[in-house]
Amino acid sequence: MLRGIDVSAYQSSSYSTEGLSFVFVKATEGRSYVNPKLAAQTKRARDAGLVVGFYHFLWPGNLTDQAEYFLGKAPDRAGDVLAVDWERTGDGTRASNAEKDRFLRRLKELRPDNRVVLYCNRDFWLNVDTTSYAGDGLWIADYVGAGKPRVKARWRFHQYTDDPLDKNVAAFESKAALRRWADGA
Repeated sequence: MLRGIDVSAYQSSSYSTEGLSFVFVKATEGRSYVNPKLAAQTKRARDAGLVVGFYHFLWPGNLTDQAEYFLGKAPDRAGDVLAVDWERTGDGTRASNAEKDRFLRRLKELRPDNRVVLYCNRDFWLNVDTTSYAGDGLWIADYVGAGKPRVKARWRFHQYTDDPLDKNVAAFESKAALRRWADGA
């Protein structure tokens, strides 16, 4: 399995890329937040030749505005992966299943040359999700052994720890296979 990380404003822009095949960079949240390290963290990944993904922390409501906001900030480059981070917000709310599905579909409509994936934790996937719609793939957070998330669904990425940072694996036999998948949107 391939190794990767995801980074946000909490991580350095000079994170280590040694042994990595991919990086997801937080781009936006809601309709007003942009990761101040977005450009530098993206450059670091591209300079290392990694497959790059961007994620948006989804808030309930204003889905079209959020999609356009996210895509206005995330670089528009074929082969990049776009992800929707679906979980509870700081105030305890969450986007509904219908909102999550509409957002994923809207991203795909607006950026047909990009793969679009759903990021959520195991509890959301098993107990909140009612549609099993994950766009082009599921990125599941479950803090167990790398590549062994406790879900029956087919997953593409698995976040298995957040110590000392968010570490992930991808279910592809090689970096070239991941790149072919990402380019094949």
